[in-house]
Amino acid sequence: TSAVVLHSKRLHITRAAIEAGSARSAQKVRVLEHQAFEQVALLAAEPLQAGQYYTLSIQYSANLSESFHGFYKSTYRTQEGELRVLAATQFEPTAARMAFPCFDEPAFKARFLITIRREPKHLALSNMPIVKSVTITPWLVEDHFDTTVKMSTYLVAFIVSDFKSISKITGHGVKISVYTVPDKINQAHYALDAAVKLLDFYEDYFSIPYPLPKQDLAAIPDFQSGAMENWGLTTYRESALLYDPEKSSASSKLWVTMIIAHELAHQWFGNLVTMEWWDDLWLNEGFAMFMEFVSVSVTHPELRVEDYFLRRCFDAIEVDSLNSSHPISTPVEDPAQILEMFDNVSYQKGSCILNMLRDYLTPDVLKAGLVQYLQKYSYQNTKNEDLWNIMTNASIPYSLMFFNFICPTVGSDKNELQGDGFCRTQQSSSNAHWTKGETLDVKAMMDTWTLQKGFPLVTVTVRGKNVHLQQERYMKGVNSPSSTGYLWHIPLTYITSKSDTVQRFLMTTKADVIILPEEVEWVKFNVDMNGYYIVHYEDDGWDRLINLLKENHTVISSNDRASLINNVFQLVSIKKLSISKAFDLTLYLKHERQIMPVLQGMNELIPIYRLMERRDMDGTAKQLKEYIINLFKDLIDKQSWSDEGSASERLLRDSLLLFACVHRYQPCVDKAKGYFTEWQKSNGTLSLPADVKTAVYAVGAQTSEGWDFLLSKYRLHLFNVERENIELALSLSRSKDKLQWLMDQGLRGDIVRTQDLPRIIVFVAKTPSGCHLAWTFLKENWDKIVEKFELGSNSVANIVTGLTSRYSTRSQLAQVKEFFSSLEEKSARLRCIQQAIETIEDNIQWMDRNFEKVKTWLQNNQL
Repeated sequence: TSAVVLHSKRLHITRAAIEAGSARSAQKVRVLEHQAFEQVALLAAEPLQAGQYYTLSIQYSANLSESFHGFYKSTYRTQEGELRVLAATQFEPTAARMAFPCFDEPAFKARFLITIRREPKHLALSNMPIVKSVTITPWLVEDHFDTTVKMSTYLVAFIVSDFKSISKITGHGVKISVYTVPDKINQAHYALDAAVKLLDFYEDYFSIPYPLPKQDLAAIPDFQSGAMENWGLTTYRESALLYDPEKSSASSKLWVTMIIAHELAHQWFGNLVTMEWWDDLWLNEGFAMFMEFVSVSVTHPELRVEDYFLRRCFDAIEVDSLNSSHPISTPVEDPAQILEMFDNVSYQKGSCILNMLRDYLTPDVLKAGLVQYLQKYSYQNTKNEDLWNIMTNASIPYSLMFFNFICPTVGSDKNELQGDGFCRTQQSSSNAHWTKGETLDVKAMMDTWTLQKGFPLVTVTVRGKNVHLQQERYMKGVNSPSSTGYLWHIPLTYITSKSDTVQRFLMTTKADVIILPEEVEWVKFNVDMNGYYIVHYEDDGWDRLINLLKENHTVISSNDRASLINNVFQLVSIKKLSISKAFDLTLYLKHERQIMPVLQGMNELIPIYRLMERRDMDGTAKQLKEYIINLFKDLIDKQSWSDEGSASERLLRDSLLLFACVHRYQPCVDKAKGYFTEWQKSNGTLSLPADVKTAVYAVGAQTSEGWDFLLSKYRLHLFNVERENIELALSLSRSKDKLQWLMDQGLRGDIVRTQDLPRIIVFVAKTPSGCHLAWTFLKENWDKIVEKFELGSNSVANIVTGLTSRYSTRSQLAQVKEFFSSLEEKSARLRCIQQAIETIEDNIQWMDRNFEKVKTWLQNNQL
């Protein structure tokens, strides 16, 4: 060949030359650019020989990017109000080509040698430590960084700034530093301690040393996502790294810990072993998300992270129940499609199926498999099947332990001995695992979860001692295509009224039967919702569970209760159950005290209220709101307005008080008003309990002068860790002018940072006075939003789906379709637009079917 094709985007190449390994002279090459493909071709005068080494040298220039990707500009103000500039990188997935010409694909791993010139007042950071700094002129210093390990382009990183840092050495001798803007370095201590614990945990867990001498964590003032795992230099948005023990809430502590755990897990999953192409992105993201829970439950047991895992699976189910979903592993080609992979399916669903696999194989087997996988493929790239093949091998030594079960000899009749020659009775001991004595074929099982979209609905019918099972694809939607051809290998688990020992059974066919040793009053499948499937109980199965919750809800775990609440409403959506049955189940929540079921109850009921509020002709929405408040009233009244209690008690308080105040529960509003008035009188110096701030601010922002006062504090340095709480409160204003101003400022990016615009638009859209404003704002500013956040990005998707998630009328559907079909083809094809349209269609159907029934139920069930 005489051409070398590289990726390059918005780089101005002034000269390129090529030199053969043995030759002394470089020959100039012609440069052709293909802008649409983001590629350049370097054409040599004579053909390049196979097997020969060549050195390319390219001179080029470029501007710092004005968006959040590539080598981009970020600014901040000091306490004195001086504006300062820094430059940082965000290359994943396809933006390294905006900083230097390269083979910008994950399988082209290379070593990188980086040199940066900077002013003496700045400091440069990159993946590796500095080897030497050379002063070139009094106003210019050149930093030479050590050569990196072999890695993908998207993990290269550099920052030029005036950040300050604090450091510690881990137990394994790695230097960890946290970098922030100078005024905020006192908020970096929590992150530093967490990172030391977590990096030590991972080195022990994976039995593979962290291969670099250092790990820096840098808080970047302008940052689009939550964080990025660049090898040796992880970057974060400030709210994902900074923590002030005096002012930050419990939810902030949880979020910071989880994100650090996520990025550090990537140093192995993703950086050391990388997916071959973006279609298997979940091998990075699903794993990092799953490992957050594995690691933090050990390093920070007091945070009780296991309480929040379910929420992720429910979020995944939400998008995965639509026809516009996609398999975890799905082909992608262009940059917009690649960006779209960074969604709830790759992250949340990926972590949920790994959790299911851990429950299926046992934690020890899973860990052994993961360690083998990382050791075998270090510094290489992998595909889906590489992981499953190793998992299958890892499970062989263990498979012998799993199978001790008894066939009943007394009175056994023919039908208890199944056609495949073993009996499906309950196994005799609690450590007995999955029935069937052959080797576990992990690949055959997991392919059903990663190569087809959606998830199964398992229908359970109890007939005496026989439990009949059936599986089908769960599908929402008006004209959902048939689910024939979908079949999963489902690791079923269940407990019964007679035995709380978890029983296990791998279901690999459309229908099957389990035989219980005796008749039972109730059976609960998918114990703790460790499996990624939902369950429907035929005949009086639901009535028995509803009755159980009513009489003694603590017989089953809080995760089991949360999963029943989720499943019952999911079944209403596909007409398997009536809405009145789902509401019957919620009555027990009056006595619920645990965070997961309470939040799940709110997550199901509040969206229904929001749908009804939009077209409340006859006071039904108001009745529903009163019903929800009455359900949780005792719990709300019991909350102390303080920061005491465990992490989950504090998180629950935060959510409950905000809910009560926003929905105008008078005792809560009065108390919040009192706090706000005191706080305002002190000119913001009074220290409010961190977990009640959001509620207090939300109530304060309802008056015009309260809103202005909050805005004046929002602009101050002192209130930085509270920016997000104040943004939420400001977005709840009833004044259209104020809401419009807030969104306009978010686009300008001076007072309100543009990184926060997506959440603000969605907050505004959820308020009665802001829903039209937000939609108009999106239509008028679509091009600017796409330019800033990139087509296909999660930010754009969150705006589109968040803005339209409460639409439920045919005219809203028509408006949405009309606007998005008017865009150029690339935009109109986005998956988030299909999701939005499907969700609106689903909402319309839901309201048509259930509005009157909810009204009747509420009239008959006054709390």
